Amino acid sequence: MTDNSFVITGAHVVPVDGDAFDGGAVVVQDGRITAVGPDVVAPEGLPVVDAAGAWLLPGFVEAHGHVGIHEEANGSAGNDTNEMTGPNMAAVRAIDAVDIDDEGFRDALSGGITSIVVKPGSGNPIGGQTVAIKTWGGRTIDEQLISDAVSIKSALGENPKRVYGEKGQTPSTRLGVAKVIREAFVAAQDYRAARDAAHAKDEPFTRDLTKEALVRVLDGELAWDQHTHRHDDIATAVRLAEEFGYRLVVNHGTEAHKIAGLLAEKGIPVIYGPLFTSRSKVELRDRGIPNLTTIAAAGVRVAITTDAPVVPINMLVTQATMAVRDGLPRQTALEAITSAPADILGFGDRVGRIAEGLDADLVLWDGDPLDATSRAQRVWIEGNQVYAYVDGQGVTTPRW
Repeated sequence: MTDNSFVITGAHVVPVDGDAFDGGAVVVQDGRITAVGPDVVAPEGLPVVDAAGAWLLPGFVEAHGHVGIHEEANGSAGNDTNEMTGPNMAAVRAIDAVDIDDEGFRDALSGGITSIVVKPGSGNPIGGQTVAIKTWGGRTIDEQLISDAVSIKSALGENPKRVYGEKGQTPSTRLGVAKVIREAFVAAQDYRAARDAAHAKDEPFTRDLTKEALVRVLDGELAWDQHTHRHDDIATAVRLAEEFGYRLVVNHGTEAHKIAGLLAEKGIPVIYGPLFTSRSKVELRDRGIPNLTTIAAAGVRVAITTDAPVVPINMLVTQATMAVRDGLPRQTALEAITSAPADILGFGDRVGRIAEGLDADLVLWDGDPLDATSRAQRVWIEGNQVYAYVDGQGVTTPRW
């Protein structure tokens, strides 16, 4: 019998997909969920977790964070968020810079978050490749990997024009930012054609990591995670995506409510947030939690982000709670921190629901997690307990 095989009984189970139920069981074997439902009976021989009175949910998913590459309390030594020595950094990879011992990952566990997509920052028009990982459990990041084929981060608007404008180089305007992105994709198209022609003739071909990464976007293997706030920048993001045919995901979407109908028509999802920030720059002038309700009501699939460490990552569920207060349907709010981000970014077959065949990433709460007074009591990742709230404090299972 392995340590990551057990059965949870007696909980109020919220599977996210499907109706909540009381009683029954959730069966975990070798780190995977093998049975779930109100009529499931605990198999003989498995250890039993009696969760009577508690709420059981899937681990939450942070769709857009910088934990591990923008470490907390480590200053510049722990900040590897942006490689701002050139505007096109498609070849750089977040996986090569994540410190899995960043305090933010411990905070994530206390907030019931078991998965995160770590992304480069927004200083460049093309910032680099993202990575989806579990928030705990490995000796190295490679042992926490969900997928290293998620997306490439890109930025429109104030951030890249400020960074490179201050250097006196392109791009210093929104025109220039779009130009950099368009030129990069044209070069990637040419590279793909030349590569395929060389392979067809069995001729040698010199690899280019930057163009190679962008070809993966053109081929649909990677999504295009577009940092964008203003409605006009969101429209530019749509225009560029349609020009080159890639899969667009709007990140932040502060003014997405103004063109929510358009995004819904085109099936473009929005990772919205962070919700708990001030209007610190012009692009955030129309920031407001009710905007998320408008976006979702238009039929856009939404996820919620803390943009950690901009907002502490353990506040992800609190942001969802405040969104419900401001009109977001409860079910939509739960999906926005579980199944929606996992589906949007391509790993919904692993996490985001309590369902047969998925990873046993589970969180036991002492009450409704959308009640701000509720606390995560126990957290499992792939069936291994990684966190428990004991005697008034959170205890994280040692990784080494």
